[in-house]
Amino acid sequence: MALRMWASSTANALKVSCSSKPNVSLAFSLSRCFSTVLDGLKYANSHEWVKHEGPVATIGITDHAQDHLGEVVFVELPEPGGSVSQGKGFGAVESVKATSDINSPISGEVVEVNSKLSETPGLINSSPYADGWMIKVKPSSPSELESLMGPKEYTKFCEEEDASH
Repeated sequence: MALRMWASSTANALKVSCSSKPNVSLAFSLSRCFSTVLDGLKYANSHEWVKHEGPVATIGITDHAQDHLGEVVFVELPEPGGSVSQGKGFGAVESVKATSDINSPISGEVVEVNSKLSETPGLINSSPYADGWMIKVKPSSPSELESLMGPKEYTKFCEEEDASH
């Protein structure tokens, strides 16, 4: 009983839920290394994610990327009003291990930057898909989204990449 209560409280804290209904799609899937990959997002092979909602797309780095980087201590982001190009760098993430460029998965105009990251860069580690988002972009070529991976393809990509290292 105590174990069941602990498991339930842990699941609640992690915002994980289970259902006994068959064929229910989970809101996320886990790769072998337990990195979270969310449904509803598109992924670049350089480990950035994009969520396109209406006229704006939100961009950040994946859980897989932040896990490999380690503790993020500094983030360099562009100014609003600038432009980003698919596959090109728009900023950098510095961790205790290394500094890595951040590439844009799509092209467009930067309409908002997550200013919280300048004070609290660790949000990228604790919440890469929510509080740790980096920029919001008005896409100039929404068709670029079609060239990105879905959750299943990205999970497989990460597993293959990790196996080759």
